[in-house]
Amino acid sequence: MRHFLLLLFFTVFVTFSFGQKTNDSIPKKEKKIELRVMPYLSYNRNLDFMFGAIPMMMYKVNQNDSISPKSLSGMSAIYTTNKSYVLAFFNKWYLNEDKWRLKFFFFNGNQNSQFFVDDIDQPDFYDYGTKTTILSIGGQRKIFGKFYGGLSYTYAHYNTTYEDNISPSSVSHSNALVINLLYDTRDAVYYPTKGYKIKLDWSTYPSFLYNELASNRIAFQANKYFPTRNEKDVIAARFYGKFGLGNVAFEQQSTIGGVDIRGYSEGKYRGAGLMDIQGEYRYNFGNMGLVGFAGLATIYGSDTPNFDWKLYPGAGVGYRYNPFKKSKFNVGLDGAVGKGDWGVYFRIGEAF
Repeated sequence: MRHFLLLLFFTVFVTFSFGQKTNDSIPKKEKKIELRVMPYLSYNRNLDFMFGAIPMMMYKVNQNDSISPKSLSGMSAIYTTNKSYVLAFFNKWYLNEDKWRLKFFFFNGNQNSQFFVDDIDQPDFYDYGTKTTILSIGGQRKIFGKFYGGLSYTYAHYNTTYEDNISPSSVSHSNALVINLLYDTRDAVYYPTKGYKIKLDWSTYPSFLYNELASNRIAFQANKYFPTRNEKDVIAARFYGKFGLGNVAFEQQSTIGGVDIRGYSEGKYRGAGLMDIQGEYRYNFGNMGLVGFAGLATIYGSDTPNFDWKLYPGAGVGYRYNPFKKSKFNVGLDGAVGKGDWGVYFRIGEAF
């Protein structure tokens, strides 16, 4: 049954992609807003079968601004067969000849997931459910050259219950201030073919903002992009690290999976910090493409000490489709395997 579902949603996605073709020989006036509605179809071992819709649009805030990238706004409405759901709104605005970059994000959902417990008589996975609301707003200002600096604020509210009361139920909230520095020489923000993206975030959860657990978190990423095959394809490389300092709440722990690194969907490997390195080849043909990727991760500060500082590999392949006519912005599906685990991922934009 699982293999049938995987084949079904891949077939629907690819059919939808090919079905979007139009007669490009007929000249058309460029629209101020490009609106697309993409189906969301995915599956992993944790959330089971996921389906929904993602309407999104790309546009220029100022039509006379030829330097700023197009802005992006959209929403995600997703439901899973393990009775989880997500409703999210996302926005990225590029203003004043790319001197300002603003973002707004709202998330409301109920995630029925699992985590691994080993300090009991029978080590095993235990289910938990978290009702989450997140609101984040922030901005970056160009300082000089390719350097940006920014500040954002994120509010999060969690209501978590655990199977068999393996841990006490909890209701918590957090208020985070994030200071970031960015060095960005990419030739495009949505699909770079060359350049660097180097970013440092310092997230603080201070007690004066009524955080129950005062802590700090540092995240660092360094992405490099190399054009190849006469600049038709791209090789992308990434180093990423997230380091929790102080009392890191369960909901704020780092979990191997998703972007860092694909191939882990059970939620088994989680801790106060995570580091990984990975590479990806992006092969393009027409308005579609294929990707192949591989990487290696490690964690520390896990509730299961045996997981700390071990190496966790992941590798896989993916399919890409660009639904927009005037901008290079891909959506797609990735399939990946990890250490005793695997996952299928729907992508909005590239992994990194």
